[in-house]
Amino acid sequence: MKAPRTPIPPTLGLFEFVALMALMTSLVALSIDAMLPALIQIGEALHAKDPHEAHLIVSIFFGGMAFGQLFFGPYSDTRGRRETILLGITIFVIGTVVCMMANDMNSMLIGRLIQAFGVSGPRVAAMAVIRDLYVGDAMARVMSFIMMVFILVPMLAPMVGQAVLTFFHWQHIFTLFLIVSIITGAWFMYRQPETLPADRRRKFTWLRFFVSTKFILTNVNVMGYTVAMGFIFGAFLGYLSASQTIFQEYYGLGTLFPFVFALLAFSIGLASFFNGTMVVRYGMRKLVNIALYGAVGFAAVMVVTLFLFGGLPPIKVLIPVMFVGFFFVGILFGNLNALAMQPLGEMAGLGAAIIGSLSSLFAVPIALFIDSFLDGNLYPIGFGFLAFFSLAFVSVRFADKDAH
Repeated sequence: MKAPRTPIPPTLGLFEFVALMALMTSLVALSIDAMLPALIQIGEALHAKDPHEAHLIVSIFFGGMAFGQLFFGPYSDTRGRRETILLGITIFVIGTVVCMMANDMNSMLIGRLIQAFGVSGPRVAAMAVIRDLYVGDAMARVMSFIMMVFILVPMLAPMVGQAVLTFFHWQHIFTLFLIVSIITGAWFMYRQPETLPADRRRKFTWLRFFVSTKFILTNVNVMGYTVAMGFIFGAFLGYLSASQTIFQEYYGLGTLFPFVFALLAFSIGLASFFNGTMVVRYGMRKLVNIALYGAVGFAAVMVVTLFLFGGLPPIKVLIPVMFVGFFFVGILFGNLNALAMQPLGEMAGLGAAIIGSLSSLFAVPIALFIDSFLDGNLYPIGFGFLAFFSLAFVSVRFADKDAH
């Protein structure tokens, strides 16, 4: 079974397309990163049992996305990209309202699951739209520019969240989600035509679903890069979920936390810009291999640094080390996803769903496992980076070997 790879011609200019797709995919980052400064306050207001339960507000979001993507992937290939995005945003809005009205942690986590399920629609459909219009290194280039714009959200969202906490109640963070999601959906529906014409849609049948799933799950290239993404993102999610605890409690940075977080996020954005300018010249695989060496090397340096300073290095030492490491992580994010999507052609919706779901299903338990060991030092974060970046290295080697 070999899917066609011919893209259709783009209709929007590159600048508007990149901005729109970046905003569409950034709903995920906004829904996570704007929450980070508020986790402790929300935990206290909703009577969380311990800080690790508050971390679930972030971690469980990716669990909800894993199942949402499995639904919206086939839906996108059957009903088209526009309908998928409209339905997903509607469900996201419902989940946001549930979160706003939550009066205990269980209600909050249920709302977050609904939010995550809904936001999977625009997330999957946006990836499929990109694949509909671009392929190969051109897709990697577009993905890198989208990541470059997209990274502004992780940089700015914690600051916005902190500002909301300063002037309003934490519930108004969800008001922000409502406004942004409605604006994004309206922009897409007004400006971006359907990229999967009716004659290229795949009518949903369970037989086709299982055949397509088998093709994806047995494709060594797709699965090798997907598993590698799961390992890398799992280690990164362990840091992300605990970032407020690390910088506000361990280092006592208080309201400076969003600025430190933004600085580290800028490293990933810088990497995406670098990747966008280099990927057509050198190709995805070469950049991925270089970045993997860099990521594993960074993790090893971080572990040594932790031992030298008893598990909690001075902030002026920690930030430069993590800045360099996250640069390599930024190169890996866009390219691994593009490599995994490349063989999937018109099954791009289902492909994006399975890739996103599997990488999330890998990542969430890894993050929870890493965070469960946090106890006043960063040893779990450092060893998590080293172990899972190394496993990603092995997984990519396995995929590359089959490609040749």
